[in-house]
Amino acid sequence: MTLAAPAGSPGAHPAIGIEPSARIAPHDLVLGAVSLASPDPRRLVAFYRDLLGLDVLAEGEATMLGAGVRPLVEILSRPKAPPAPRRAPGLFHMAIRVPDRASLAARLLALHGAGLRLGASNHLVSEALYVDDPDGNGVEIYRDLPRAEWPVEPDGSIAMQTLPLDLQSLAREAKVAGGPAPAATDMGHVHLKVNDLDAAKRFWVDTVGLAIMARYPGALFVSADGYHHHVGLNVWQSGGAPVPAAGTAGLDHFTVTLAADAFAALAVRLVAAGVETQPGRGGALRVADPSGNTVEFRAAA
Repeated sequence: MTLAAPAGSPGAHPAIGIEPSARIAPHDLVLGAVSLASPDPRRLVAFYRDLLGLDVLAEGEATMLGAGVRPLVEILSRPKAPPAPRRAPGLFHMAIRVPDRASLAARLLALHGAGLRLGASNHLVSEALYVDDPDGNGVEIYRDLPRAEWPVEPDGSIAMQTLPLDLQSLAREAKVAGGPAPAATDMGHVHLKVNDLDAAKRFWVDTVGLAIMARYPGALFVSADGYHHHVGLNVWQSGGAPVPAAGTAGLDHFTVTLAADAFAALAVRLVAAGVETQPGRGGALRVADPSGNTVEFRAAA
C-alpha cells in the first residue's frame, strides 16, 4: 500500500506562528455537535457511520451521530438546499478528535480503503487526517500528542507547524481497519471560513473572550483553557465574500458549552456588544458571527 499526503490537501493549512493573548478566556469550554444541512442526508449519514465509525444516536427530522453517548454530527434534511458558493463563509472543517494513535490509524485504513482523497499533517501538537464528506464539508480526524510534549516557544506559548505525516508509520499502528469510533472520541475544534478577519477577531476574541493562540497571514487560531485551538478562523478562500443565502447546504450551526458562570458573563458581553441573540434549544443562546457562522452557546448542567 502506498499512501501520500498531496500538496493542497483537503482542510490543511500552512505552518503557523504563535502569538499568545493576554485575555482571560471562558473556562471549561466543550465543543458539541456540528449540525450540517444536507440535500441528501442518507448519503451523509452513511459516510459518518460507515467510514468514521460514528453511532446513530437519534433519528427523526434530523439524524444525530456520535461516539458512545456524545453527540458529534447532526444531519439536517434540507432536500432543496443548494450548495453554498465555494468562496462563501462557512465550515472549513470540523475536527473530530480520537483518543490515541491506533484509533487514528484505524480511520486512515478505512478512508484509504474507500478510495477517498486524503490530506495528512503533523502539527507538532497533533497528528491529523483530512477528508471531505460527500457534500464537500471538510472533516479533520486527529489525535493530540500529550500536552507535556507540545513544543513551547521562548515566550512560553505553544508552537505549531504543518509538517508531513508519516502515513506508513501511522498505518502500522492500526489494530483494525475502521470499526466503531472509541467512546472517548469528541469534537476537538471547529475551523471556520470568515469574510473579515478583523471582524471575526472582535467577535470571537473581544466579545466571546477566546484567547489568540496563533496567527498566520489570513488566519487566527483561538481557544479557551490553554488548548492549541478550539476555533480556527481564516479568509484564505472567503475574504470579502458575502454571507451565503439562507437555506444553503453546509454548516447550520455548532454547539459550545461553557461553565455556568462563563455562560452568564458571555450573555452580558453579547448584549453590551450589540450582538443579536436568539433562543436556542435547552436554554442556549443562538448567535451568528459577523460572517454568518451560527453557534449555540450553552451553560453546562
